[in-house]
Formats: sequence, C-alpha cells, structure tokens
Amino acid sequence: MDPKLVKADHFSVVGLHLDGSTSNAFGSSVNRITVSQLPGLNMLGLSTVHVNYARGGVVPPHIHPRATEILVVLEGNLRVGFVTSNADENRLITKDLREGDVFVFPVGHVHFQQNVGRGNVSVIAFLSSSNPGVITVANAVFGSNPSIANDILARAFQVDKTVIDQFQLHF
Repeated sequence: MDPKLVKADHFSVVGLHLDGSTSNAFGSSVNRITVSQLPGLNMLGLSTVHVNYARGGVVPPHIHPRATEILVVLEGNLRVGFVTSNADENRLITKDLREGDVFVFPVGHVHFQQNVGRGNVSVIAFLSSSNPGVITVANAVFGSNPSIANDILARAFQVDKTVIDQFQLHF
C-alpha cells in the first residue's frame, strides 16, 4: 500500500471481544483477525483469534501451515493437544488448562481444543503470521474438491471403501 494512503483504520479493528455463536456442530466460534481484516498487520508476522466454546465444544483437529499459535485461557477449563511428527512416533501432547494458563502449538502440527468444564470457555490466541492459514484435517481429507479417491483413503485408514463413503457424506 502506498504509505500516503495509510489511515488509522488500517491499524484498528473493533469487536474481537464479542462472543460468537456456538450453536453449530462443533459448539465453538472463532473470531479471526488476520491481515484480511486488519491491513496494518501486513508484514508484521502476527495475527489473533478469540474463540468461544459451549459446554463440550471443540475446535477440531487442524493445522496452521504458516504459524505457531500461543493460546491464553480467559475463562473456563480447556483440554488442548497436538500430535508430534511421524519421526517422533506421532505422540499426543495434551494438557488441561484453566483460566490464565498458556499453551503453545508448534507451527504445522495437528492440534485441537475441547471445553472440558461445566461452563463456557473463552480464549485468545496469537499466531506468528499475519496470514497463518488453517487446514481442518477432516475437511481436507474427506471434503476435498475433487475428492481423494476412495481406494486411496480406504487403504490409508485401513477400512472398507463403504466406510469412506459414509464419512464423505458429511463433508
């Protein structure tokens, strides 16, 4: 952007604190602030999200291909986890967090969160890219367009092709 055209609004956004609707299949809501919403983030190497979770709500397994994420629990009890690489035997690293706790998800690792408390959960997270990207694992595997061939997925998951057909109906 031409520096002469820069305005204060390019460096400010309102509404990150607002709770989103958790009335969905996952019971969670993610309010993202990336370079798309806040042009002033361009080239600064960071972005943020505010996530709300209903009781039992999840952010399903996903990957940020271009960012490490650091999460801070503002309210409630949250189970978090990530899976290490194939070279490290795909170990699950998981922890239950409470208000004020912090957890880091390394760049490119499959990770998730789940509300394990009796009430709602609210978190804020910061990512080390102005455009971190997100790849939801189930959507990518079972909902790609065009679809990954059923025989490939059946072999990868070591199940019958009819099981793959059933999964793909949901995506």
